[in-house]
Amino acid sequence: MAINLDCSTCGTDNDVVLAEKLSGTQRKLKCEHCGNEWLRGEPAQQKIPLPSLQDIKQRFPKPGNVDPVKLARANELKGEFLRQEPEPVPNVAPYWAKYQQVFSAKGLAGVNPQDLKDFANSSVGANPGNMSVFNDAWNEMGADAGSQQVRKAVDYLLRGTSSLALEDRLTALITDTNSLGMKGFKESLLTKVLCIVYPDRYLTILKYTGTAGKREIARSLWGLELPDPEKVDWTIGRLILWSNDLLLALLGEGFQHQQHAAEFLWWAKDKA
Repeated sequence: MAINLDCSTCGTDNDVVLAEKLSGTQRKLKCEHCGNEWLRGEPAQQKIPLPSLQDIKQRFPKPGNVDPVKLARANELKGEFLRQEPEPVPNVAPYWAKYQQVFSAKGLAGVNPQDLKDFANSSVGANPGNMSVFNDAWNEMGADAGSQQVRKAVDYLLRGTSSLALEDRLTALITDTNSLGMKGFKESLLTKVLCIVYPDRYLTILKYTGTAGKREIARSLWGLELPDPEKVDWTIGRLILWSNDLLLALLGEGFQHQQHAAEFLWWAKDKA
């Protein structure tokens, strides 16, 4: 089949044929008279594959990134802190045991609404800060509607309704990308729920960044610069949980529990 194109070598178009279809609009043409071949059109643009969750996490700071001098100073402070006898806080263990039951699948269904409001305003074991936004929303909605929304948020956080990872469920509740979140029941309270339900897994530092957030502690004590949530497109849920894991790895053994470890971090932050 002839194509109305001139061969650049012999100047004829009578013997130009389609030799091969390539990607996009690009085609290879051939002149059967002289054998000349050439390309016409544009190739399809290659899609750059998106990084996987594991690829992104690999770029997050790691214990091996700490300067040896900073690490030595942090370990020195840890030794000094552990030589002190911590004062026991008698009401923490029973309080957390109560809310571990409250946040169980069975307990959450029948919890007294007042217990949920009290939890949001309690500093036992971990202080979530000013909860005026939550309290205003609760009072406006009423105890029944408010408690129902808190139950939805906690149940979604802990058990999920989809295949989303915990990091992404946490992000959805903080950023209100679904209908399961509760106004004012955000990062500090959601993190506190995780601390209570998984007491060996999460530090009682309830903010990623702030006056004494995980980001500020990592910078002050170990010289690590964690991502600024305002300048990266990593989700807040990933930053919260990955920074928790990083601090746990840096802390090492020797602490009685995660609250004891958090106390060390607050104590050591300004001494490093």
